[in-house]
Amino acid sequence: MPINDPFGPIPPTVELAEFQSWIVYEDERTLAVNKPGWFVCHPSKNGSFSSLVGVVREYLRLDRIHLVARLDRETSGLVLFAKDAEAASTYQTAVEQRRVTKEYLAIVEGVLAEETLVDQPLGPCDSGQVRLKSMVRTDGQSAVTWIQPLFANQQFTVCRIVPRTGRRHQIRVHAAWLGHPVVGDKVYGPDETLFVQFIQSGWTQRHQQLLPLKRQALHCWRSDFQFDQPHPPSALCDTFVTPPTEDLLEFCQSNLAFDLEAVESAMIRPHDNHHPRQEF
Repeated sequence: MPINDPFGPIPPTVELAEFQSWIVYEDERTLAVNKPGWFVCHPSKNGSFSSLVGVVREYLRLDRIHLVARLDRETSGLVLFAKDAEAASTYQTAVEQRRVTKEYLAIVEGVLAEETLVDQPLGPCDSGQVRLKSMVRTDGQSAVTWIQPLFANQQFTVCRIVPRTGRRHQIRVHAAWLGHPVVGDKVYGPDETLFVQFIQSGWTQRHQQLLPLKRQALHCWRSDFQFDQPHPPSALCDTFVTPPTEDLLEFCQSNLAFDLEAVESAMIRPHDNHHPRQEF
């Protein structure tokens, strides 16, 4: 467990042994981690063991590591690191050339009855108290998100989500635009001041009253890379899968009566592949 409260006002730190339990794949060139939904990727002021980059650097004992793609603090799931510059370049080239597909697991508010393709441009929000907030706006950048409901009850829907583009907070903004915000979202959920208050004071009684989960119910489940040529001297892994984190599974069990096996079976079963690869 983290050394201090993961949802308190002080950024949490972790022990090296705790971090090692997050590793889902490792070889001589690549490291894939199942990041929990309370840990930041980029270095913080609280030391090496308060960020994923810092802990990975300590674990690998390397002065330089290569973060292929990051996740927001409250999004759990796959974070990929390359151990050398050549591997990093190969992965990044695939990203830049739109030859990578990411799949997310999300739990949203309300009942989403059918598969939906959201095609709404996104740009910065001109009002409000959250500086990096995005919004749907006609003069924004193209943003497309494919959403497939898997399970639902009268309160929540478990979804598979594949973003076609890679805009800031894209999944969360599009879900909120549909009227089905991601469960636990402090920015795009019931009131953005929940995010401001959380940054200042951590999790409070007000959060407890308004949010059914301490963090946003969004998990990067899978990434598939397509490489344009063989990648010597040793092959790079091109597919990574990270199972849902414990807090999301507990939420599904408590609120939707679905267990790990049901969620994982739904995520891996064949589905419509009409969605193209991601754009960044």
